[in-house]
Amino acid sequence: MEKSKFYSDSELIAMYINGNESVLETLLNRHRDKIFGFIYSKVRNQELTEDLFQDTLFKVVRTLKKGKYLEEGKFLSWVIRIAHNIIIDYFRKQNKMKNVYETEDFSMFDILHDPGLDAEKQMIRQQMINKIRILIEQLPKDQKVVLKMRMYEELSFQEIADKTNVSINTALGRMRYALINLRKIIEENQINLAD
Repeated sequence: MEKSKFYSDSELIAMYINGNESVLETLLNRHRDKIFGFIYSKVRNQELTEDLFQDTLFKVVRTLKKGKYLEEGKFLSWVIRIAHNIIIDYFRKQNKMKNVYETEDFSMFDILHDPGLDAEKQMIRQQMINKIRILIEQLPKDQKVVLKMRMYEELSFQEIADKTNVSINTALGRMRYALINLRKIIEENQINLAD
């Protein structure tokens, strides 16, 4: 058993802030099920839960990196508050963002891995995949690599981190920025992926 598993949340946070990135995984794994369960209880969708969970981890890492975490001895409560805010933001953005990268019938991320589509939707799916592949090529190299590994090879963020020799929070950050930049490209060029 790793030594870091015996430390309290507060000790692990202090170690992480002081530059020991390896303890972050222990800290997040300790509370993963509760955080994931909380998000799932609100959205009732496995894939969406995974996305929002990754967004939550990204925000946690970013806040800790900036030194903005205020020690109250309640790390899990703090993360749950972040997750709650991310869920609220997600539902708020749904209506605003829908026209940018999806239509009512098609979501650029949900449809990519759906094998049970009829012939017409299969054609549309293929068109979307082709457009997305072209758009992905416009991303910075490090973001492009992570996005391809996640979407096409379906690797976990830990596997991506291992393959690209970076920390898990770097892999998460690159994925987050890749998605932000991809959506920005789609919005700026007014691309409708379903056409």
